[in-house]
Amino acid sequence: MPMTQEQLDNWFKYHKPEPGQPEKYEAIRAAGKAFAEVVVANTPASADQTAAVRKIREAVMTANAAVACNGQ
Repeated sequence: MPMTQEQLDNWFKYHKPEPGQPEKYEAIRAAGKAFAEVVVANTPASADQTAAVRKIREAVMTANAAVACNGQ
């Protein structure tokens, strides 16, 4: 299914936080940080460790985008 102009407009605009959203962002970031700390504490320093933490960071950013875009 092709992307619509409405989707692109929504994804690439600034979304001012609405009431309740900052708390969601913080919860997502805290969980991501906790997971990253577990990964770093239990894996050897390596390219794979770096990639794992990068993917956690990407997941946090994507989850926050889902909140900002209201799932659209």
